[in-house]
Amino acid sequence: MRLWVTGYRSYELGTFGDQDPKIKVIKFALKQVLKAQLDEGLEWVITGGQLGIEQWVVSVVQELKNDYPDLKVAMMFPFKNFGNQWQSSNQEKLRDLITQSDFAESVSTQEYQGASQLRSYQQFMLSHTDGALLVYDADYPGKTQFDSQIIQVYQQKTPYPLTQIDMLALQDYATDYEEQRIENIIFDE
Repeated sequence: MRLWVTGYRSYELGTFGDQDPKIKVIKFALKQVLKAQLDEGLEWVITGGQLGIEQWVVSVVQELKNDYPDLKVAMMFPFKNFGNQWQSSNQEKLRDLITQSDFAESVSTQEYQGASQLRSYQQFMLSHTDGALLVYDADYPGKTQFDSQIIQVYQQKTPYPLTQIDMLALQDYATDYEEQRIENIIFDE
């Protein structure tokens, strides 16, 4: 099974720095959901390169590979030279994640031309995956609302499972994370 994973950008979640406690909870949530998906036959996590959920899930997959060595991750970008307009530290993070990925490529061979490339990217992701995982809550809109909307339209024509981690679920994961941390099951990095 191939799973499209996307969600909020880091700035939409108000995270600051790589050690923000919110990121630890989100990575914990992603890991729990992906473990359940692995039991259902997950083979590939396919994501983009946006700062936030898409980059964090690449790190989570790398951790999971210790126990699930056959799990693979692909980073797909909507256009050539994706991320080149970012500040250098974010560009370096993206390059590091690309090297950790099993596959990385751009859907469009051209640099950014317009919104049509983003729509083509969404269509590519839908047609090359068997389901999606969104870290997204409709009560807290963000850029992921466009992915959520296109998935809902796609589901009207095609069976396409969607798992969503909303704010309530994140709160539950935060509680679980804290309980496990207190019980020393999780060691802070």
